[in-house]
Amino acid sequence: MVISTILTNSLLLFQSMCVIVLAAYIVTRSRYFARLTAGDASWKNQAALLLFFGMLSIYGSIIGIGTLGAILNVRDLGPMVGGLTCGPVVGLGAGIIGAIFRLNAGGFTAITCSFATILSGLIGGLIYLKRGRFPGIVPSVVFAGLMEIFHMIMTLALAKPYSQALVVVEAAIGPMTLINALGVLLFTFVVSNFLKERETEDERDKYRKELERKEAEISLAADIQKSFLPRRIPSVPGFDLAATSLPAQEVGGDFYDFIPHAEGNLGLVIADVAGKSVPAALFMALSKTIVRTNALKQSRAAVVLKDSNEVIAAESSSGMFVTLFFGVLDEKTGSLVYANAGHHPPLVFRDKDARFDALLVTGPALGILAGSRYSQNQITIEPGDVMVMYTDGILEAVNPEGEQFGAKRLRSIIAGSQNLSSEELLREIVQGVTNFSAGQQQFDDITALVVRACSRDEAVE
Repeated sequence: MVISTILTNSLLLFQSMCVIVLAAYIVTRSRYFARLTAGDASWKNQAALLLFFGMLSIYGSIIGIGTLGAILNVRDLGPMVGGLTCGPVVGLGAGIIGAIFRLNAGGFTAITCSFATILSGLIGGLIYLKRGRFPGIVPSVVFAGLMEIFHMIMTLALAKPYSQALVVVEAAIGPMTLINALGVLLFTFVVSNFLKERETEDERDKYRKELERKEAEISLAADIQKSFLPRRIPSVPGFDLAATSLPAQEVGGDFYDFIPHAEGNLGLVIADVAGKSVPAALFMALSKTIVRTNALKQSRAAVVLKDSNEVIAAESSSGMFVTLFFGVLDEKTGSLVYANAGHHPPLVFRDKDARFDALLVTGPALGILAGSRYSQNQITIEPGDVMVMYTDGILEAVNPEGEQFGAKRLRSIIAGSQNLSSEELLREIVQGVTNFSAGQQQFDDITALVVRACSRDEAVE
């Protein structure tokens, strides 16, 4: 009979506890709870939650089970979880609300039960205060169980008559301890999940903001890098020029340049920094500035590369280097004096006999070894001839089968360019690479500079 009564009481209290936990779950989704647990302990937030958990305490008394002038209940559950999750102000306030209601209900255990309700919220809040946050599931459940046992001890010590208090405690200690601890377990589990969700959201927001910041920085870096490239193609009598640079990422290591010299000469530069993205872009800016500074001082191609290599090698502590072709074009004679620092040999298509000349390497890449020596060569670009300077992003572009674009396809496009302007040939090259890649990701920067000597007929016009 006693076991049956305990089970019945436990079941009834369990039903009441479920209602309270459901209501408590709903409040965790409120802006008041979210703000308070996020650190916004304003009076408005605390007052709203204090009243809510206080109402739960009153509900725990209303649906309690009357036994010998006492009430078996889950009244302490509201103040306990309020204190454990929101701090001492909410816990104590909810406990006082529940205690006042219980005191007005009367009965020989009214004082001890009311006092226990206040202590439940206050001690729960002090635990929160000591930890500086929600203490977690296990400490909260242990506290709930011990608090109900203490509640029973106070009832035995203070309630009169003792014999009646003993009967009430025997009937209440099991169900009230079990159900209140279970209620705290369920609610703290909900709170733990909520806090983990918010932590995940905070990390996601932090990551997104960091990503946005980096994207903004990269975008700014891309704009700055674009400003390092010539803003316009120079007009050179007797020649048609075009150039483009398409980085594989937001920023890249390829660059080209046009450097004016005295007596109608024009310096032509194309280069490819070893690497990609931001490090390559920074090294590109350094290299371009150094080469341009040296090229403006004098026009001997081999000396420009030698002097530039000394500075770049001294500044390059990260092992980076840059392949670079530098040539000085004489617009009057069509002469091109060049030096090639480890760069892919530019191709010169001879209109007269439809053959190709390759402007071979004359020294190592810049930045590899201080003291490197460079030689220079000279060719003449005759009317109708086309010179194409390019980086390895063109040759090494791959199709879905993994085959590279290669020099043969590039030569084929150039050979069919007799009637094309430099700009049109440049578009044909880029489009040819794009079509060949068939949607494959661009793995390397694509840069090209085209110089076409006007034919005699064009010169007459």
